[in-house]
Amino acid sequence: MVRGPLLLMAGIGLFGLLDANSKLLAGDFPAAQAVFLRHAVLLVLLFLLRGAFGWPSESLVTQHGRLHALRAVSMLTAGLTFYVAVRYLTLADAYLIFFTAPFMTLVLAGIFLKERVPRAAWIWSGVGFGGVMIALAPQLGEGGSLIGFACALLGTVAYAVNITINRGLRGEPGIGRLVFYPSLFGVLATGPFTFELWVAPSAIEWAQLLVNGVLAGGATILLALAFRHSTPARLAPFEFIALPLSVTLDLLIFGNRPGLEVLIGGAVVVLACVMSERAVRRRK
Repeated sequence: MVRGPLLLMAGIGLFGLLDANSKLLAGDFPAAQAVFLRHAVLLVLLFLLRGAFGWPSESLVTQHGRLHALRAVSMLTAGLTFYVAVRYLTLADAYLIFFTAPFMTLVLAGIFLKERVPRAAWIWSGVGFGGVMIALAPQLGEGGSLIGFACALLGTVAYAVNITINRGLRGEPGIGRLVFYPSLFGVLATGPFTFELWVAPSAIEWAQLLVNGVLAGGATILLALAFRHSTPARLAPFEFIALPLSVTLDLLIFGNRPGLEVLIGGAVVVLACVMSERAVRRRK
């Protein structure tokens, strides 16, 4: 079935829009304020949907408190660090670091979830990573923002942890808990810093900040659902689809034209995604 890869790519698409919107805001608003409002919006939407439509209907009580706590920490870490990263880097540069996540996810899934990693997943993830290195080489040679690259790397580690936990929580019914716990933790953890560093937004900026919450919620749900339908080993190569997406957003929104090496690396990444899907189908 292709449901898992399709859900994953849709979620990454929303994350791409989220990061582009965050980049527009990052120069004027502190990370704590943006992330606080993001999680506050998610909590409000969750309880509005439950009150108006009874959806999601499942209880918010969980038997997997430790996993939810670790997931909440990893999601908050990823949100804060990527917000800071896109302040200093282009979207394409930030996502080039992000493309080390599939390797981290495969390793974590093998160690902690005891899932068998098919050879095809390693091979095509390796091919995709090769495409990333083609695109990244000039950036490494010319230097760049140390803070931006460090934040992108830390955010990538946190993302890989989150994705692995999503797979571990695949037996958790419904999506209410997947939204509630990280949102509550995000609000509580960033609240004190938000009120200390508060910057008054304009009407348009208020809309952008609130849209971040909707995009983050949609992306979080789609990724969680993707890993209920497919294993990290199968989905890992499809995460590379974010490279052409980030290049497109960089060009359309910020006017950053990709170099030839980015286009070549992106082509390799897309090829890796297509061939991975074919390999999985043949194996089945």
